[in-house]
Amino acid sequence: MTADELRVVVEAADDGVVLVRVRGSLDGWSDPGLAGALEEAAGRGGRLTVADLSRLEFADSTGLHALLSAQRRHDEAGVRLVLAGPLGAGVRRLFEVSGTLDAFTFADTVDAALAC
Repeated sequence: MTADELRVVVEAADDGVVLVRVRGSLDGWSDPGLAGALEEAAGRGGRLTVADLSRLEFADSTGLHALLSAQRRHDEAGVRLVLAGPLGAGVRRLFEVSGTLDAFTFADTVDAALAC
C-alpha cells in the first residue's frame, strides 16, 4: 500500500454498531471500498455507523459524493451515520466549501461518535 492509497477496515459489533476506519486518499482513483463498506453497513439495519475519517489524508468531490450517497442510504435505512475526526484541514475544507457540513453528523473523535 502506498502512503495515499485508500484503505478501509470494517469492524462490526454485536450492539448494532459498525465502525468503518478510513485511511489514505478518497478520490476518483480510489478503490470503491468505502462506498461498498458504507452501503453494507446501512443494509445491516443496525443502530449506528461510524466512519472514522481521522486518518483520511485527502478527499475530493468523488469522495464527497460517496459520503453523500452513504448518508442518503443510511437515512433511508433508518441507521444513523456519524463522521468522526479529528478531520484534517483539507478534508474539513472540502465540507466547508461544498456547503455540505449540515448534511452530516460529525463527532470530534470515534469515542464521541460511539456515544451518539
